[in-house]
Amino acid sequence: MSEPRVDAFADPERHVMEKAYARWAPLYDMVCGPIFESGRRAAAEAARRVGGRILEVGVGTGLSFSDYDHSTRVVGIDMSAPMVAKAKARLATGRFPHVDSVMVMDASDLAFEDGAFDCVVAQFVITLVADPERVLDECARVVRPGGEIILVNHLYSEKGVGAALERLLARPARRMGLRPEFPFARLAAWAERHGAVALIERRPIKPLGVYTLVRFRRGVEERERAAA
Repeated sequence: MSEPRVDAFADPERHVMEKAYARWAPLYDMVCGPIFESGRRAAAEAARRVGGRILEVGVGTGLSFSDYDHSTRVVGIDMSAPMVAKAKARLATGRFPHVDSVMVMDASDLAFEDGAFDCVVAQFVITLVADPERVLDECARVVRPGGEIILVNHLYSEKGVGAALERLLARPARRMGLRPEFPFARLAAWAERHGAVALIERRPIKPLGVYTLVRFRRGVEERERAAA
């Protein structure tokens, strides 16, 4: 009997992503480290400008540890136990005193108090979770008023040859733990519905603009929200 057809544009199932990243864990640093470097560093730079206590959602193997500094206190979470094991081994070297801990945790059900962080960073994560809006709600909950949510991802091209190619690759990419067809409009719609967060920046990351940095701020005044 053939497997049921999967909607290529539906949100990914958690178990599919867990299996994909368990396979990626041994090779992740070598393969994905250079590919994601520009996006990773741009997100960390934006987070350093906020400073203070930072939650990194989808910390993976801890490649980003060196992108932060003594002005921050970092806590990392990831749904993938194999990835977190590698991050803990990296942390155990003692080279990252600004990283407090890493742990396995579901980003849709964060075990932190309201307003516990100055900033939440999610690098190459929000397009891959089973319920992006719920994860974003949790990110907004644990960020203090005036704090930021910083996302970096490849987002859907929406038109032209790029969009057609991304639609074509949507289903096979899912098996590899990728999702090329996630639109920015979905992030904007979430912020509008949430009400307590405002979009403050959206920009392509140099040199090629393949990735997009998106920043939200929690608890801004209504007039600032309208201006953004």
